[in-house]
Amino acid sequence: MSVKHRVVDLRSGIIDPHEIIVEGARSPEDAVRQALGCDLVRSGQKRHLAARVYFQLPDQPVSMVRLYNKAEGQ
Repeated sequence: MSVKHRVVDLRSGIIDPHEIIVEGARSPEDAVRQALGCDLVRSGQKRHLAARVYFQLPDQPVSMVRLYNKAEGQ
């Protein structure tokens, strides 16, 4: 069974952010790469928050990962 990732694009700062469903991604980072075409990381400052990714593994609760733009020099 393929895990569906729901990618919420937070880059624009609008109240109702755009959501994209991605199937077959290997990780939240891979889902964002497929959905938004950018590389994000799991740690960063709140002002660099770019996306949230929701997913659910079999027999597990829904998980959420926050992904951030890379800091300068990374």
